[in-house]
Amino acid sequence: MPETTITIKELNELKLVGFRVLCSDDQYADKISQASLRLNERINEIEQVKNPSQQYGAFIVENETADEDGYWVCVEVKDYENIPRDMAKLTIPPQKYAVIKHIGSNQKIRASYNELHKWIEENNYIRLKNKWHLEKYYIWNNTENIHVELMDTIK
Repeated sequence: MPETTITIKELNELKLVGFRVLCSDDQYADKISQASLRLNERINEIEQVKNPSQQYGAFIVENETADEDGYWVCVEVKDYENIPRDMAKLTIPPQKYAVIKHIGSNQKIRASYNELHKWIEENNYIRLKNKWHLEKYYIWNNTENIHVELMDTIK
């Protein structure tokens, strides 16, 4: 099996607009996929979109409040302006991430996360489970062939 490249990225603040998905754990794969397609259909309703061909997923592994629970399916915007009433806005502060690319089925994403978490530990980083983690999607409309960067917040 070829060695997967894991990199470290530092991102500036991100302004995201989209849908919050809140459901039981076993429903997330389906509900996130549905929200992603809905967001894609309604992208023209969101103002100041930076790149309509990329979507972000955002979540906190160990949320401390009910407001942080769930998964956000979003696009990045330059600024918050006239956000559709049924959509959410989310500001991600500047953070450092360990990043791995996942290409393939969304059902196999856990294996990529396991590899990323193992690498983080072996390289003496600390996962920040109470901070926002990101998934940057380049291709998301086919659950058997997604292209996504998995970004685990670290220090």
